Amino acid sequence: MLHETLTEIYNRLFERFGPQHWWPGQTPLEIMVGAVLTQNTNWANVEKAIANLKQASLLDAQKLRRIEAADLAPLIRPAGYFNLKARRLKALIEWLCDHYEGDPGQAARRSAEGLREELLSVRGIGPETADSILLYALGKPVFVVDAYTARILTRHGLIAPPVDYHGIQALFQNTLPRETALFNEYHALLVCCGKHFCKPKPLCGNCPLQPMPHEIEEFY
Repeated sequence: MLHETLTEIYNRLFERFGPQHWWPGQTPLEIMVGAVLTQNTNWANVEKAIANLKQASLLDAQKLRRIEAADLAPLIRPAGYFNLKARRLKALIEWLCDHYEGDPGQAARRSAEGLREELLSVRGIGPETADSILLYALGKPVFVVDAYTARILTRHGLIAPPVDYHGIQALFQNTLPRETALFNEYHALLVCCGKHFCKPKPLCGNCPLQPMPHEIEEFY
């Protein structure tokens, strides 16, 4: 039943929104940088910060390692919390350089489980950021959970508060095929639905997930 429900949600969202082409980024390193910069801000601001890094020819692991956090911070100012994010970005790059010679391709040869443990040990990298790096930059079949995912599943009665990140992740990973492309598209579609319809004050009238015949309880 759960497999059918999750598949129905995916099919409805894909039919409405189409492919999302996530994650925007020309290289795995750029995606990793974006995963840190997007914390607590919107993507438009991240794009401005990444454009600054590109203009300064800094989207290179060794160059990012050499630059001081104080010099990096002004370049990523558009992403907000720029001093904090400069330190977090430096910590991520130091991990990549120390363990994998600054090469995401080398990192991608390791198992998802091992990489996840390492990433979570990096200062400022939590589960959502780590899983975004694993899925979008390193091509690992790891489902990314965010506030949109939790809100949509809660409102359709598939989970009940309190929300647990790893519980939601297990719901997807233990039910659906462990495929990177599927997890990539599914997460992106949930974000799209959350931004357009499943807001804090939901716009249910034209939502592609309304009605869902399997709903247990509404949490509006």
